[in-house]
Amino acid sequence: MHFNLATVSEAVCDVVPDREAIIFKDRRITYETLRNRSRRFANLLLDRGLGIRTPRDQLQDWESGQDHLGIYLYNGNEYLEGMLGAFKARLAPFNINYRYVDEELVYLLNNAQTRVLLYHSSLADRVRKIRDRVPSMELLVQVADDESDLLTGALDYETALSESDESRPVAEWNPDDLYILYTGGTTGMPKGVLWRQSDVLIATLGGRRANGHILESLDEYVERARGMGRKSLPAPPFMHGAGHWNALQMLNAGGTVVIQDDVFRFDPKNVLEIITREQVTTLLIVGDAFGRPLADELANHPHDVSSLRNIITGGAIMTANVKRELIQLIPQINIIDSAGSSETGGQASHVSNAQAGAETGRFTLTANNAVLAEDLSEVLAPGHKGLGWWARSGNIPLGYLDDEAKTHETFPTVNGIKYSVPGDKVRLLSDSTLELHGRDSVTINSGGEKIFAEEVEQAVKHHSAVFDAVVTGRKSDRWGSEVVAIVQLKEGAMASEESLLAECERHIARYKLPKAFIFLETIVRSPSGKADYRWAKDIVER
Repeated sequence: MHFNLATVSEAVCDVVPDREAIIFKDRRITYETLRNRSRRFANLLLDRGLGIRTPRDQLQDWESGQDHLGIYLYNGNEYLEGMLGAFKARLAPFNINYRYVDEELVYLLNNAQTRVLLYHSSLADRVRKIRDRVPSMELLVQVADDESDLLTGALDYETALSESDESRPVAEWNPDDLYILYTGGTTGMPKGVLWRQSDVLIATLGGRRANGHILESLDEYVERARGMGRKSLPAPPFMHGAGHWNALQMLNAGGTVVIQDDVFRFDPKNVLEIITREQVTTLLIVGDAFGRPLADELANHPHDVSSLRNIITGGAIMTANVKRELIQLIPQINIIDSAGSSETGGQASHVSNAQAGAETGRFTLTANNAVLAEDLSEVLAPGHKGLGWWARSGNIPLGYLDDEAKTHETFPTVNGIKYSVPGDKVRLLSDSTLELHGRDSVTINSGGEKIFAEEVEQAVKHHSAVFDAVVTGRKSDRWGSEVVAIVQLKEGAMASEESLLAECERHIARYKLPKAFIFLETIVRSPSGKADYRWAKDIVER
């Protein structure tokens, strides 16, 4: 059978109503409370005529027939309540990067045809400045996280919930209803990946058991929830897929989601204190950017992490050295490298522990994965020559919102089977393990954030003294990769790094800013005028 996420959530909430679903600061939210609050939010949306517009079977793969709800929040219970409430009202929720500057935010909200925006009050001033530039946006719901005033015409989240009905929403939930995940730059400008809920549930939200078995009945979800005792702390921002995927996996399985107190940055001391206090069993982090400070804190200060069994790392590389340090500090730990993308869900994993040792860059494939020839003509066998495209079939997205061309490019049909091919180059070794070689694009992965080089180049070029610029990544012990801009100034012009950064800050979010500038007399480009990124990589790594 195929399931809607609202259906699964209601079934789990009914069977473990008194179990804690979410722990955040002084809030301990049971499954019954989560069910009722998400129902109230759903009914608030339905009462305003929002929801489904066109049935799925009347649409193309790149089209949506639902109203869209943007979630512009830091981590917290409201993020997960908002997603579940949207599912129950048959709106499609989508993620918004809270680091975006005005121009980026306006682009995203208009691209998504946003009808509802759920946002924190600490972000209200930015919403106020751009709201009139998003004509589709008709409802603002403000979650108080500071003393900022309620925006004119907006609803206060808690007040609106208290005035809404907590009965089961009157909506015909359908497995084909959408969940939308916006990419962080891998495909260029952000694109909305359209997932049917039945597909994303199986691909990455807990619709499979650890052995790969797909749960085929609500009874199986209920049975699993009854016996669930795990607690997970997903440390990355929920605005990225990995963070809220882990949280929804827990909620769909009847586990407990624990959220760190400091949601604005990764604070290893706070995270470890919460692991001790709440007896967390699983921690989700992002590569060395989180792993290195975590290991340093553990090495310098004692913390009781005896409850911790698994550290899942994704979104960026965790080097073998950091893994070895963590295993030495937490001898019982399994460090699980999880690889995947917005367009595939989880695709492969690798486990490092005291018995197996630590390794990075090789993975064991999960179901429905394959390696395709570079010309997409065939599926490659283990031990093939050269590199191929990492692909997934089966439970994959429909396409990209309102982008027919990119949908056909990323989701091709090979030998009668539709695949998702986001752009990772890999080699399938003779023992069927996967050797990952990286994204075949100019995306820079810095601390789990995907940064599109051409976007940074455009920001640098806004400076009046800049003639040309090429941006690439450079290895970083802290971030995995860091952004470096190679700059050619106009003849006779001068510019300081400070002035270049100040100009960039007007156009892109702070995490995308170059960590260094290299000034050259001439930038090398191809005869066609395209940037030579191999040359750029050589320059920055000298």
